[in-house]
Amino acid sequence: MILHVREAKYIRDYIVWLKFNDSAEGEVDLEKELEGEVFGPLKDIEAFKSFIVDPELQTIVWENGADLAPEFLYENMKVLA
Repeated sequence: MILHVREAKYIRDYIVWLKFNDSAEGEVDLEKELEGEVFGPLKDIEAFKSFIVDPELQTIVWENGADLAPEFLYENMKVLA
């Protein structure tokens, strides 16, 4: 199955809640991913919170062009009980 992010919302700090096309949902903490030229600027919490679910890419993206593969998000997601 090809994974797609269907919904996403900001929770707190650098944690995002995600729901995937297979109905799995949970939270992923992205703080450790915010390094380098593209992701470093997202350490600014206001910039981080500005993500959207791109309808074409079907994952979360930011205004500066940063995005994360749905597979990466899925593998790092903490499923909520």
